[in-house]
Amino acid sequence: MGLFSELRLAVPWGHIAAKAWGSQHGSPVLCLHGWLGNANSFDRLIPLLPKGFYYVAMDFGGHGLSSHYSPGLPYYHLNFVSEIRRVVAALKWNRLSLMCHSFGGSVGGMFSCIFPEMVDKLILLDAVPFSLDCNEIENFVIYKRNLIEHTLQMEKSAKKPSSVISREEMLHRFLQNNSQINKECGELLLQRGTTQVATGLTLNRDRRITLLENAFDFISREQFEHYITKLPTRTLFIKANQGYHGVRENAANKETLRFMLDKLKSVLKERFQYVEVPGNHFVHMSHPHHVAGIISAFLQSRDRIPAQP
Repeated sequence: MGLFSELRLAVPWGHIAAKAWGSQHGSPVLCLHGWLGNANSFDRLIPLLPKGFYYVAMDFGGHGLSSHYSPGLPYYHLNFVSEIRRVVAALKWNRLSLMCHSFGGSVGGMFSCIFPEMVDKLILLDAVPFSLDCNEIENFVIYKRNLIEHTLQMEKSAKKPSSVISREEMLHRFLQNNSQINKECGELLLQRGTTQVATGLTLNRDRRITLLENAFDFISREQFEHYITKLPTRTLFIKANQGYHGVRENAANKETLRFMLDKLKSVLKERFQYVEVPGNHFVHMSHPHHVAGIISAFLQSRDRIPAQP
């Protein structure tokens, strides 16, 4: 299943770009990339997954080959959730599965919570379905203020021409800023994340999405407990042992992850499966065989698959 096709789905501010593998008659799986990533993050994984499914990896707005939002329209977390609904409508899907990496997990989790009747299965690749901040109530005003101020600053800088640098320097900077991505995976993401111009490369992504608070909608423990009761879908959580939570392995983060896992297990019960695999945050790109078998069994199963040893 190495061949894929490019899609351009019309939206009011332009288009959402996506790439698709398999037959349109297969069961649909929508793939959601991480923060500042793009649809190419699934290029090495999807060919290892079962045929009989129609895999569509989208670029979120402002990422990859998708249009940037119109001036004055901010990139709020719920806007990304709304993009999924637009893609589902454009593709005329009634029900689908979601496969999400990192930030894509918080978007896919919220979509599953809001539209539970549409989601059959939720696959989280080193991701959690909602972004939990134990101090969210105290930080709420700070987050919102930073979001507004950052958006206004980025709108001013958006009028400046984009930086043009050589391919080698672009890759060097990209790998410096993303320590868990190897050279091969970095090149793959930059293929879709840059545009070739006469003197070098420019980044495709919108500058307004470079603040973390733009992408994530942090919630409290109380909200987390309430939201997961709205998740009727079967959920697979694959955690990389050197992934996002592994590199942030302090007492507070360990306790937060334990809280989320305990709540997911107690609420979802047999509909929840948790698996740890060797690898870092981008294991689905660098070592896709570590996760492909687990995902394949989960997609093809009607019931919960046995826990991994």
